[in-house]
Amino acid sequence: MKRLIVILIMCGMSFQLKAQSDEVQQLLLNIEKLAQFKKILQNMYDGYKLVSKGYTAIKNISEGNFTLHKTFLDALMEVSPGVKKYKRIADIISYQLRITKEYKLAFNRFKEDKQFSIEEIDYLGKVYSNLFTESLKSIDELAMVITSGKLRMSDDERLQAIDRIYMSVEDQYTFLKEFTNNTNLLSLQRKAEKAEIEMSRRLYGFTK
Repeated sequence: MKRLIVILIMCGMSFQLKAQSDEVQQLLLNIEKLAQFKKILQNMYDGYKLVSKGYTAIKNISEGNFTLHKTFLDALMEVSPGVKKYKRIADIISYQLRITKEYKLAFNRFKEDKQFSIEEIDYLGKVYSNLFTESLKSIDELAMVITSGKLRMSDDERLQAIDRIYMSVEDQYTFLKEFTNNTNLLSLQRKAEKAEIEMSRRLYGFTK
């Protein structure tokens, strides 16, 4: 009987030890899984930080470039004092004023000297009107070039544009002078022809 009790006790202890051993092994396994899981989480976190850092860096660079780009473009919208004081600006305005004054004087004179027909006066009016319109366009373009906030251009580009406008209004004024002079010559020729005809009539006794 005592031997049976001892055997049962030993069996119970053995079962208990085995159960404890299984629990210990399971605990160790759980600890190992936990460590692996923590490692996975750490790797995920490190990866997130790397991606986040990279995204932030790219974002900052991108915004930085945009800021520099915007600053550069805004600077192009400003007109420097050197450009505004460029001599040809005043020359362009002077040419436009002379075009306006001289074409009006010439056109009014041609209308009054009776050497041209209604159709010819209409033609002269269209030529002078078109010339005046083109001169105004040149002034409008000049205003755009020398006004801050209108065009994005460097100083060199503005100066080149002013030179081009200057040459344009210079050509317009040259055309005005030539056209007016030629029309004056035509008027003088017609006056001379009429005078000769009138002289011939008087010499030969013809009356109107």
